[in-house]
Amino acid sequence: MSRAVRVDGLTFTYEGQAAPALVDVGLEIERGRRCLLLGANGAGKTTLLRVLAGKHMVPRNQVMVLGKEAFDDTSLAAQVEYLGGLFPFNVDMRVGELLNNVREVDRERRERLVSVLGVDLDWHMHAVSDGQRKRVQILLGLLHPSELLLLDEVTTDLDLLARRHLLEFLRRESENHGTTIVYASHILDRLEDWATDLIYMRWGRVHLFSPLEDIGKLQSLIAAGASAPLATMIEEWLERDLSPDCGQHRGHPVTV
Repeated sequence: MSRAVRVDGLTFTYEGQAAPALVDVGLEIERGRRCLLLGANGAGKTTLLRVLAGKHMVPRNQVMVLGKEAFDDTSLAAQVEYLGGLFPFNVDMRVGELLNNVREVDRERRERLVSVLGVDLDWHMHAVSDGQRKRVQILLGLLHPSELLLLDEVTTDLDLLARRHLLEFLRRESENHGTTIVYASHILDRLEDWATDLIYMRWGRVHLFSPLEDIGKLQSLIAAGASAPLATMIEEWLERDLSPDCGQHRGHPVTV
């Protein structure tokens, strides 16, 4: 199976910063996988997603997306969608009017997404709540199918039902259309049943990249009937990362 993402030993430092945000990151993600990107705040998750989205200049041949240079190949704009951060569109415009300005949209797909996300076409963008604004942002980002979806905390402001329906939609995109998804989130409920792979980052490094089925600790928790096995495991790792003596573990991989 061909790769959707290949990152080869990338170290990346923001301009004006002494410490790198990413350190010797290596990844190869096959097409059609649903990867959770987890780690503490500041671990490098958003930076990695933005690098994959082509938003930061990186050395040639170190970051390849869909077989192309992530930063240099402008044709990726039609194949890769990055959703995250603020959506400051606050013009007095109805959502329906906003959607009508988007060209070449499959009507059935649009209606399905409106239903999945619970969007009201009569919402006025200058008067919506944070949760409603996030739903519109996601709707706009998913109107056209993508080969690679990069999602940075997109479900934070969604209610339980909207989150569940969105994840079901994304699963179908992956299974039926081969869309590759890399999804960073701090909300882990039921994601062990949704994801195929886990990427765990610590201090800018990838400390674990594995199919969920190969993570022994997670599978043991599932077999023991833990109510939230993925959250239980990740909470333990985060506690270790944030503990006072965490510095001595910086170079150590997590225990799986």
